[in-house]
Amino acid sequence: MSTVLHVGMADLVAARHPATLISLGLGSCIGIAIYDEVAKVAGMAHIMLPESRGENTPKPGKFADTAVCALVNELLQMGASKGRLKAKMAGGAQMFALGGKGSSILSVGDRNVEATKRALSSLDIPLVAFDVGGNKGRSVEFRTDRWVLVVRVIGSTVKEL
Repeated sequence: MSTVLHVGMADLVAARHPATLISLGLGSCIGIAIYDEVAKVAGMAHIMLPESRGENTPKPGKFADTAVCALVNELLQMGASKGRLKAKMAGGAQMFALGGKGSSILSVGDRNVEATKRALSSLDIPLVAFDVGGNKGRSVEFRTDRWVLVVRVIGSTVKEL
């Protein structure tokens, strides 16, 4: 029987197979799953903002630059091998039409996507699948029985990555 764990805003959770990790209500936020199929461990973070700017936060899952490192460290402590880790992510929408479209300050979704990709790249973790951008909210669940990220987009069909 699979353990079902909910990952709230700014949280990160790691689990052993069999597990289903769920994060609801991603707008500009990122839901990222990092996993090692051999060690049978996976984790998910619900990233809200791109950079911590050196802020020492009690919620490392809040920022892309701290969430990816913290999640990888948890998985390594659970027996994952850094060389086998893979990532899948969804989210990063532009939820509101703002007058300053094109302004990088207002494009939190785009900035979250880029910061998350940069954090993965800095750790040499391949991003093997993603569904990002647009202007609709998403919810995601990562299932360790098939190592698949299920993405539900509001008003659209369900995708499996």
